[in-house]
Amino acid sequence: MTPSDDRVWVSTGQLPGEGVVAELVAEAHRRFRTVREGKVATYIPALAAADPDRFGVVVASTTARLFEAGDTGVAFSIQSLSKPFLYALICQAIGERLAREKLGVNSTGLPFNAVQAVERADDGLSNPMVNAGAIAATSLAPGDSSDAKWAFIQEGFSRFAARPLAIDEAVHASELATNRRNLGLANLLEEQGCIWFDPEATAELYTRQCALSVTTRDLALMAATLANGGRQPLSGEQVVSPRIAQVVLAVMVTAGLYETSGDWIYDIGLPGKSGVSGGMITVAPGKGGLATYSPPLDEAGNSVRGQLTAAFLSERLGLHLLASEPEMSP
Repeated sequence: MTPSDDRVWVSTGQLPGEGVVAELVAEAHRRFRTVREGKVATYIPALAAADPDRFGVVVASTTARLFEAGDTGVAFSIQSLSKPFLYALICQAIGERLAREKLGVNSTGLPFNAVQAVERADDGLSNPMVNAGAIAATSLAPGDSSDAKWAFIQEGFSRFAARPLAIDEAVHASELATNRRNLGLANLLEEQGCIWFDPEATAELYTRQCALSVTTRDLALMAATLANGGRQPLSGEQVVSPRIAQVVLAVMVTAGLYETSGDWIYDIGLPGKSGVSGGMITVAPGKGGLATYSPPLDEAGNSVRGQLTAAFLSERLGLHLLASEPEMSP
């Protein structure tokens, strides 16, 4: 399907007044900081040491206004929250049509690291929000060497955050030591003809990007960049085009929460993405980005407090894309 004309249609509206947003962010933190459900991820040893009581909430508007509560300056590894930003960079570099053709965009309905997502598809395609698709996307980063590809990825992520992002070396080393599944996915993608760089080097690059260190504040601004048609609110830089931001959000809607993406859109009604370190982002197009950090996860690998916060703020801030009220008769 292609648009019928060249007009640009965008989500309009704005966040409520600053006092309202600040009050609701603080209330969300108060409400959910004592929740004790969920468990910290342990399959990456370095993540097992995370403090389960850490909890940060940040809303960043498209005008760069930040509303914060809790542990918003605590650093943690970005993990799977890297996926939408990687996809945006690859789409910008090679074109979103070619990226869609090479990576796929349909939900797998399977966990983030499922091998079946590649095996059961005739063409080996999945989507860029699961590990297989993200590994394939990593292989498409411009450059003929690992160093060149890494420079493109790290610089691109830093532009989304409007500050230089560095690797958490302890997490990186821990992930490399337990990286067999992702390496297996990379080799399987090679068998399917769905990877475009050395599989082992690609798996290492993917692992490296997942170890980039961010804060809740960083993630809120990165999410707000996608909400703002690809323009970074603080720096004013056009990191990716409005069209690229749009297609990334579309894939986040259908696959950002893996096998629970249907429940997510039902409850929250916004594009979202989670990571096993406990980070979570939610994007309100045209309005801003929400980021949370809370390490305890549910069985699907999504932050428990993060989901509660997203549902609460989506409703109270009037963000749910599918919610409406009937027009009053004249």
